[in-house]
Amino acid sequence: MTTESAAAEETGAATPGAGVPAAPGAPAQEPTADGAETALPDAPGVEHADGSASPPGADGEADAGSSAADEAAAEEPASDEALDVDAAGPTTAGEGSGGAAAGEGAEGAEASGPSEAELELAAQRELRERIEHRKAEKQGPVESGTKLSGQAADLLAAVRAVESGAKPVAAVFREPAPAPRPAAPEPARPASPDRVRPASETVASVAAVLTEGGAPSTLAEQAAAVLGDGADGQLRDDPWLLLRIAGVRPEQADGFARALLGDACGPDDERRGRAVAVWLLEQAALAGHTVLDASALQAALGQRGVPDPDAAVQSAIAEGDVLVFQDAVEDAPAPAEDDEERPVQVRVGLERCALAEESLADGLARIVNSSAKDDGSEQARWESAATSRGSAAELLRAAAGHGLVLHTGGEAARSEPATLVAAARELGLRVCAATHSADGRDRFARLLTAVGTEGEQNGTAPGTAQPEGAPDGTGARTDRPERAADGTEAGGDGHGHGGPDGTRAGRDGHGHGGPDDTGAHPDRQGAQQHGTGAGGGERDSAVVTVSGLLSGAEGPGRDAEGALALDLLVVLDAPQLDVETAAMLVESLPDGARLVLSGDPAVLWSAGAGRVFADLLAARVCPQIVSRTPDPGPLGELVSGIAIGELNQVAAPDKEVVIVPVRDAGEAVHRTVQLVADSVPRAIGIAAEHTQVITPGHGGAAGTRALNAALKERLNPGPGRFGGFDPGDRVVHTPAPGRAVPGRVVRADAEGLHLDCAGTPVVVPKERVEQSVRHGWALTAHQAVGQRWPAVVVVLPGDEVRALTRAWVYTAFGRAERHLSVVHGVDQALARAVAEVPAKERTTRLRALLCAQVPSAA
Repeated sequence: MTTESAAAEETGAATPGAGVPAAPGAPAQEPTADGAETALPDAPGVEHADGSASPPGADGEADAGSSAADEAAAEEPASDEALDVDAAGPTTAGEGSGGAAAGEGAEGAEASGPSEAELELAAQRELRERIEHRKAEKQGPVESGTKLSGQAADLLAAVRAVESGAKPVAAVFREPAPAPRPAAPEPARPASPDRVRPASETVASVAAVLTEGGAPSTLAEQAAAVLGDGADGQLRDDPWLLLRIAGVRPEQADGFARALLGDACGPDDERRGRAVAVWLLEQAALAGHTVLDASALQAALGQRGVPDPDAAVQSAIAEGDVLVFQDAVEDAPAPAEDDEERPVQVRVGLERCALAEESLADGLARIVNSSAKDDGSEQARWESAATSRGSAAELLRAAAGHGLVLHTGGEAARSEPATLVAAARELGLRVCAATHSADGRDRFARLLTAVGTEGEQNGTAPGTAQPEGAPDGTGARTDRPERAADGTEAGGDGHGHGGPDGTRAGRDGHGHGGPDDTGAHPDRQGAQQHGTGAGGGERDSAVVTVSGLLSGAEGPGRDAEGALALDLLVVLDAPQLDVETAAMLVESLPDGARLVLSGDPAVLWSAGAGRVFADLLAARVCPQIVSRTPDPGPLGELVSGIAIGELNQVAAPDKEVVIVPVRDAGEAVHRTVQLVADSVPRAIGIAAEHTQVITPGHGGAAGTRALNAALKERLNPGPGRFGGFDPGDRVVHTPAPGRAVPGRVVRADAEGLHLDCAGTPVVVPKERVEQSVRHGWALTAHQAVGQRWPAVVVVLPGDEVRALTRAWVYTAFGRAERHLSVVHGVDQALARAVAEVPAKERTTRLRALLCAQVPSAA
């Protein structure tokens, strides 16, 4: 397979013309294979994490897509050719096809109630309404004192009382004696919203229009949901609105428009230019950009056959689909004269990304500028808590005096946020820790337990536990350079992992074990899957996933005003926050709450738009605590070097790191199956179900599809009666963009595919299986980020050289806890990627917005 075709396959490209008419005549206006898409290098078509496909439009895009796939979240789990799958329907026997299958799935979905993804969407809609309401309030006049509440209102009343002579100054401003904070009552959780589905009459009318235009009628429900009331009339008036549906490409929308409009359809149609401009910005958002330079968008429109790109952009702006910004040029020299204007750069972006980024900047500025003021008693309590807290003392002191704190470090450094959470609890604060994945949540919950138990065993204050991992199990190794990058070896989080015999490694699939061996014994293998904490107890309710916190399924719930009932929120895996998720989190925090963002800046960035953590680090608006806790062992030493651009040879006496050279992709697949099924269990003592395969992309001869097919044949052979799945299959479920949840197939029935995801039963409706469920023996690095396994096999096939970057290698290698095998087929390209290929840049506005609102950031 050529590199171009491999890249197109990796992104899950919907085959042009499959189920939809081909593009109208103007072939010279399509991009070519010689790099025509250079204006948007990071906006290739990619597979959406929610299962839809936005594939490359031509060979030129495919070429760009290969190098940008990992950084653009092209690896997020999705269906193969979403458009074509929808057109064909389920292909397996006994599952129905076409409308029958969709109808059956719809009934099952209604019976199963709202899904977690729909709860998240409902929460997003509610928070966006609050954002718009807050912005509207800012536009109007504020009468003196009428908008104040809480302490501010009390202070205003006190001042007026003194001014009127009603009370003496001393009586009003005397500080009350500090009192311990009472326990917060359990807040009521929001009721789950009813599932909202388009009316059957609306779907039928849209299906008629789609059929008339030659498009698959199976897109009708999605089109009705996206376009809303009157979707059929909207499509007749503007056929290019079909591009709003995930997976549809411009040439397919052109064919649909030609079928409906006939000779009135042409590349110079204003509606086409406007729709293609929005579509290009959607692709840029998938690549991580929140905005694009106007010149880059115009160049891309020209390559898409739009004769007047500037008019197309202006039309999109006039319709409100696109927003335009004029930002000062960074690092531009100051004007020589006072009346000279400072140079600006014109940028355009989607409304949802732009509003989220502005709301995030507003919320962060509110947190930074509203740090709690006290008479010194609370500060003294924090200082007392920081005493004897070891490496976490600096983090505690920073959190005590600031509303926003950034913390960087690897896996071993997670013991410091755990210490902060434990200390905040002792102070009576309402505290919550949120992670990117369920695996990260359960690991941090066990670590939080170990922080207290180790302190008691060592006769020190709770929260002083140092990470394990040294040969004697007493602490981190110190015989190598310190690092501030991702931890990879067992024990860095306070749960050391044993040698190759596997006697200490936890059989819960993640090999964690504390000094008291909680969670590390084979008898406790169900702890993680069943949502229990260390030692088999209930999971700590203060440790949640970000998605669960926002949807209300986990965490403390919300107060009467809709804010999270928290005094301190600690977010782990902060580099995985995109602007929309981060905006919802910050908007949900009450005034006076503290926010600590902790993560490893060397890992891959978020699957969604933005680079929130990197922008905050660059803006320097708040304290930044760099952990000095190194990650232990040969694996920790290996990834420490990768973080600074060095691929070092490390001593691995217990086979912690093994290199397996291969000549081609076929041999890579064969060796990978051999390692997972035989070599690693026999030589290292880690079973196949605890070994994860990671590869650069979904397509190609050694992508996730090929590897999963080979691994399924060896580890769980079966006919694949339900969309290619059988009970016992290892899968990854994507309930929402950017979220990859590992699980196993339990069974399939009329409701859909039943999964067990980390102990949580999940039912995926039939019509969503192809789009949101993949086999999970092999994942991409973006799917694996935020999780760790006892053993990892990283596959580097020769046709995926351009997908390799330092961040990708660092993230993939860093998923291993005890053992890493590298199936190596890229020769010197691996060392070059580590030394010379940094993460691709993303165009964002967050840093500039923060600098304008926080004086210290300027």
